[in-house]
Amino acid sequence: MIKSISAEILRKYFSGDDEYALIDVREQGEFSRGHQLLACCVPLSRMELVINDLVPVLATPIVLVDDGPADKYQRAQRAAERLAEFGYTDVFILEGGLQGWREAGYRLFSGVNVVSKAFGEFVETEYDTPHIAPEALHEKIAKQEKLVIFDARPEEEFQRMNIPGAVNVPGSELVYRFFEMVPDDETLVVVNCAGRTRSIIGAQSLINARVPNPVMALKNGTMGWHLAGFELEHGRRQNLPTPSAQGMSRAAKCAQQVAERFNVRKIDRTILAGWQKESADRTLYLLDVRLPGEYLAGHLAGSRSAPGVQLVQATDEYLAVRNGRVILIDNNTIRAVMTASWLIQLGWPDVYVLEGGLAGEALVKGPHLPKIAGFKKAPAISAAALKQQLEGGNPIALIDVSTSREYRRAHIPGACWIIRSRLTSDLERFLSSQMFLFVSPDGILAHLAATELQVLRRQIPVEVLEGGLAAWIAAGYPTEQGLTAPLSDLEDVWYKPYEFSDAPEAAMVEYLTWEVALVEGLAKDGSLTFKHYVATD
Repeated sequence: MIKSISAEILRKYFSGDDEYALIDVREQGEFSRGHQLLACCVPLSRMELVINDLVPVLATPIVLVDDGPADKYQRAQRAAERLAEFGYTDVFILEGGLQGWREAGYRLFSGVNVVSKAFGEFVETEYDTPHIAPEALHEKIAKQEKLVIFDARPEEEFQRMNIPGAVNVPGSELVYRFFEMVPDDETLVVVNCAGRTRSIIGAQSLINARVPNPVMALKNGTMGWHLAGFELEHGRRQNLPTPSAQGMSRAAKCAQQVAERFNVRKIDRTILAGWQKESADRTLYLLDVRLPGEYLAGHLAGSRSAPGVQLVQATDEYLAVRNGRVILIDNNTIRAVMTASWLIQLGWPDVYVLEGGLAGEALVKGPHLPKIAGFKKAPAISAAALKQQLEGGNPIALIDVSTSREYRRAHIPGACWIIRSRLTSDLERFLSSQMFLFVSPDGILAHLAATELQVLRRQIPVEVLEGGLAAWIAAGYPTEQGLTAPLSDLEDVWYKPYEFSDAPEAAMVEYLTWEVALVEGLAKDGSLTFKHYVATD
């Protein structure tokens, strides 16, 4: 029997010290229209892919949320049944869902990564982070004043659009690489991101580290730059320099000052080994905060890649269990210390840095391979066999269960797009097909969808494209772009203001206004407070 929990009792969890996970099982697009502040978005359609990483202990109390009685897909109930199958033993459904939460008088928040973005606004307000307007920065560039612009976003975002002349240094890399990239102590350093959060956090990181230079955040980032009428570059690539011994030494001293100010705790390998033995009963997140390429080249077994800039920007996408232990790792602790300082201020109580980093450790190469809960393989065919069947005119219902963003980017010609959690409702028109064939980027989600449909519709033959769309592309076969054949409503993904918008400038203004207002909403909600640390001499 699935248990339920009232809004009032759930609210008490927020102020306690025990571990729990609040999971919203709706699609991200729906989630972005209104959700609880401390909820993590784990859509039912993709739950198996991430649940083991996000909630690694099977006995963790998990509260599931959907729309409540109005949720026609009954996703919380289905998610609870699925988690029980996976071995989770303490699963609850929020009584009345979001409708019940509102009726109890509690707030909902729009957007995604709300806690992290509200924190950025809190930091600017509490620490009075200096900022510079796009017009003022443009004037300084025109006058060829001494300055460097650090774009604090991940590489793929930087390549999408950047301010001319900016250098891509993801936020958690700023202190680590600073002394290799700034020519002298008088040069003005400006930090930007797409909007506000990473600009503020990046700039304040350098200020907290007491670098000798003047530092400012670019007000409203690249969106502000664009709204001011200035040009952006697109598709630019670059390589970050490796810090020298001298630069590393100076960065380490800066990080040590940060560690002392924010009480960043370090643990040795003996303590970590002890905690790993307890990890069946106590949540332990082992996160590598270096750049993704460094992680691929060699990482500690059992760790996940969580580049520090994104861990702070989107904490809810990495840490679903409140009050769990968080261990941060890098090669020499500089980046881990900087990242830990922000998680501590965000309110995470058990954050630690692994002393000595990766020195002397046996490392594992390649990507993190998550355990896929409940995974079963469906019958599969090769890309060549599928191409032959399509060219032969066989009546195949070709169904793509990737995200709408992935489907827009590339899909097999003729493939229809669907949200996996809506198979039974959104596939009705294809039930007379002689065969279903599912596709996803790497084939994994397609196998999950296919096995699910086999259970629901045993009489229908179901197959999967082995290796997914990646195998189709690797074989040199054609793809098409755009949302050409959607079967589900377009609400699986939250789209950024500059993605697929008929009026991107208006969307940018709306987004920036929303960010600034988050601190006030957080204060009214009262379920989370951030930590403010007074500067020490």
